[in-house]
Amino acid sequence: MKRIYTKTGDNATTGIFGGERVSKDCNRIEAVGTIDELNSMIGIIRSFIPDIDERQQRLFQIQAELMSVMSLVGTPSAIREQNPNKIDETLPEQCEMWMDEMMSQLVDNGYFLLPGGNVVSAHLQYARTLARRAERRLCTLHREDPVPSSILKLINRLSDLFFVMARFELQLSDKGEEKWKKFAYKQKKVNKNNE
Repeated sequence: MKRIYTKTGDNATTGIFGGERVSKDCNRIEAVGTIDELNSMIGIIRSFIPDIDERQQRLFQIQAELMSVMSLVGTPSAIREQNPNKIDETLPEQCEMWMDEMMSQLVDNGYFLLPGGNVVSAHLQYARTLARRAERRLCTLHREDPVPSSILKLINRLSDLFFVMARFELQLSDKGEEKWKKFAYKQKKVNKNNE
């Protein structure tokens, strides 16, 4: 078996698509690394979900897509068309359909929620925060080298999806959500109705 270590990164640089070497903490690698963290967290979540659960296939699909996303984010825009990996532009809409399906069964709570509840829900909430961090890293990179809008859209949609999945998981488990504070706009509405 070939050795996994190359020693080429010992000087704090790494290679990207096209052969260029960049600093391991540059904005491009920060973005790719955060998406990689998100993908790893999804793998952890899948390890807690039964194989027959439909969420397995959905999360697998997202993981596979994130591999292409990392490859494309790791490629400078000037040569991105040379990268053979492509994005499934329908995945954000699929995420929306999955969310709509779950939301139709969720009770509206009107509160900010504390992340947690059970293992799957807590990990889904963490995936949500990783998706938000990935989005911030992509925005930073986007200012210096354009990131495809399809990637920005997908990562934004994933954070919403993981939030809804976390809530749905708690409803399935009858664990219940831990509430923090009511949404301010709902408090104002109640106060106004009571006047």
